[in-house]
Amino acid sequence: QVQLVESGGGLVQPGGSLRLSCVASGSIFSLNTMSWYRQAPGKERELVATITPTSITNYADLVKGRFTISRDNGKNIASLEMTSLKPEGTAVYYCNALATLGSSLGYRYYWGQGTQVTVSS
Repeated sequence: QVQLVESGGGLVQPGGSLRLSCVASGSIFSLNTMSWYRQAPGKERELVATITPTSITNYADLVKGRFTISRDNGKNIASLEMTSLKPEGTAVYYCNALATLGSSLGYRYYWGQGTQVTVSS
């Protein structure tokens, strides 16, 4: 199995910054795309940012220019640097990874448990 553990969430004032990290562990044969999603209270989970193994990135329009996703392939870590945070950024942030446990096995998506980010004064 693949375990994803997020960290770095917390309370931050509007305009502030936070850095989230996601560590993937377990019997990972290959780790493909890693992504961050978020889910605000009463809303559906939405994609925030994605990064491929070659560090090609994609961002939701709402966070472009403020959030930066990165990864360390040697350590199986994906990070999300969030700046100029807004109150509407309050949500549980989830790490998502596409991985396979063996060369003859297919890829599947895995989810972390999430980390709470609260943007409030």
